[in-house]
Amino acid sequence: MRSGFIGKTLSKLGMSTLTNNTERILKVWFESGRIFIRTDSGCTFSRPLEAFPLLKDASGDQRMSYEIGLEGDDIHWAELDEDIHISSFYESAEPDPENEIAAIFRRFPQLNVSEMARTIGINKALLAKYIYGIKHPSPARREQILAAIRTLGREMAEL
Repeated sequence: MRSGFIGKTLSKLGMSTLTNNTERILKVWFESGRIFIRTDSGCTFSRPLEAFPLLKDASGDQRMSYEIGLEGDDIHWAELDEDIHISSFYESAEPDPENEIAAIFRRFPQLNVSEMARTIGINKALLAKYIYGIKHPSPARREQILAAIRTLGREMAEL
């Protein structure tokens, strides 16, 4: 059984995970905070839901309301307006909740991710990936996020 965990191990060994783009998704399921797929080659891959913030925030019913694309290489959730390509399952990044951006949002849970993303001018899902530690902001983006939070703090202090 292959999964995102094996991809990480293969990457560390300097080996590629999977390059066959003809593999097709046959089955999708959710378990233990992860999304899993089984392909027509018999491989199983998984990714943490933090990699797909819209799915992480969705209800169980919303998650199960998906369609596998005609080519078998993507999954679509119409209600959530979310699409995931099979190649996303070949990535190996796991959540790293011990990062500066996550620590700020944990310390101040009243910060609204959607509103902060809008203020910064980035997609909510991208900010959520920074918070979950799936992606890491560039130094310039980090400063942009921190500046927006500081500005909010100053505005609140003036009340």
